[in-house]
Amino acid sequence: MKRIKLLALSLLCLPLLLLAGCQSVVQRADSQDTWARIEKQKKVVIGLDDSFVPMGFRQKNGQLVGYDVDLAKAVFKEYGIKVDFQPIDWSMKETELRNGTIDLLWNGYSMTPERAKKVAFSRPYLENQQVLVTKKSYGVNSFSDMRGKTLGVQNGSTGQVQLDAQPKLLKDLIKGKSPVLYDTFPNAFIDLNANRIQGLLMDKVYAEYYIRHQKNRADFKVIVNPAFTVDQFAVGMRKGDKTLQKKVNQGLAKLQKNGELARINQKWFGTNSNYLGK
Repeated sequence: MKRIKLLALSLLCLPLLLLAGCQSVVQRADSQDTWARIEKQKKVVIGLDDSFVPMGFRQKNGQLVGYDVDLAKAVFKEYGIKVDFQPIDWSMKETELRNGTIDLLWNGYSMTPERAKKVAFSRPYLENQQVLVTKKSYGVNSFSDMRGKTLGVQNGSTGQVQLDAQPKLLKDLIKGKSPVLYDTFPNAFIDLNANRIQGLLMDKVYAEYYIRHQKNRADFKVIVNPAFTVDQFAVGMRKGDKTLQKKVNQGLAKLQKNGELARINQKWFGTNSNYLGK
């Protein structure tokens, strides 16, 4: 009987212990400044979705390349710190950051009020917008033409957030009023080409780059709805990492001043943009 009582007490206490553990993780993430450790180890770990073209993706030979890859390396080169890129489940990105598995989220990470409750942001360094990608043969010329059709979106993406935040624009129109969720955009494009979905809500920077490099690029159509606001890409970090935030911002400012930011923009987007927000 005594053992049964102890077991019952343990089961009652377990949720409280788990809650306390979660709270300690959050508290540490919101208060601990890890720059001294990063500087000592000469290494910073960046979490990314390594299929996010052109921000961070793998070439056929397995090499990791991309706009954000170049930008992150250039920033930390200023401090003599090596960048270790860690592929993660993008739907668990803030959890990975808080747990300390990674130090930064740097992979086309949009600034949103919801994310600002969990992480701190650097200065924004690139503007983006959610667009609807379809094929001309599907007869979709506007968001309203998606009525009764199947939509795809990446799980945990800004597209999913905006789709849920403004359901009347698109979500309420689509088949089942629920999109097909994908872990990666390449898988979504496979289904788009096969007519398993008729539209794909995604980042404009990805859509334009991906389509530009396809043999059948003339088959695609990109539809913009001004009601979907322009969003900004920034680096996400733990709220306690004040020094790291300062170092990233200073590094970005230096790249803007010396022209490296403009060079990276030209390399990946073919533009001479030297944009850096406040």
